[in-house]
Amino acid sequence: MKKVLTYTASVVGAFFLFASAASAHVTVAPAETTQGKYEVFTVKVPSEKEEVSTKKVEVTVPDEVNISRLEPKAGWTYEVEKDATEKITKIIWTAEGDGLSPIEFGMFNMSGKVADDATEIVWKAYQTYTDGSVVEWVGAEGADTPASVTTVQPGDGSSDGHGVSHEGASNVASDNEEAEETTTSNTPFYLSIVALIAALVAVVLSLKKRRN
Repeated sequence: MKKVLTYTASVVGAFFLFASAASAHVTVAPAETTQGKYEVFTVKVPSEKEEVSTKKVEVTVPDEVNISRLEPKAGWTYEVEKDATEKITKIIWTAEGDGLSPIEFGMFNMSGKVADDATEIVWKAYQTYTDGSVVEWVGAEGADTPASVTTVQPGDGSSDGHGVSHEGASNVASDNEEAEETTTSNTPFYLSIVALIAALVAVVLSLKKRRN
């Protein structure tokens, strides 16, 4: 019985380890926004390699969003690339020191307006490590290195103004949407854990019954 329980604990631990590794991607929050809205977007960057640090993060800004503000981040500098119309097309954050170690992650904030006709925003990101290797987060959903996607819902015309008040309000909205996103996206994960534990308990009871 003791051996069975030990094996069960090992399986559950491995399951959590696999789930944690699988979720370690460069992402942009929130996962959902609205047409015409002034939104604060947060680039989340985990450092995944065991022996080297992340020293540079590049994010391509799609046509569906017009980024106008960047939040300074201690220990990092940034530069932007623009097209002929002065629209920001790429943002490059570079570490002044060692960057993000293998057990760290970073969050980089930017804000701007979502296009009135946008349906989704595909964020292509490039993560450079101190050994010179680059991970390109540009793949489709389900790929090993997928691009992060923000779904855009139809607007109601209430976000067509300008100024700090809209961006300040979007901070609160972003936090709420992100919390909802996290809860929703984690539901299948929790259900899988429950199913796994139930199956393992059934195995334990079956073995115990046979011994009796």
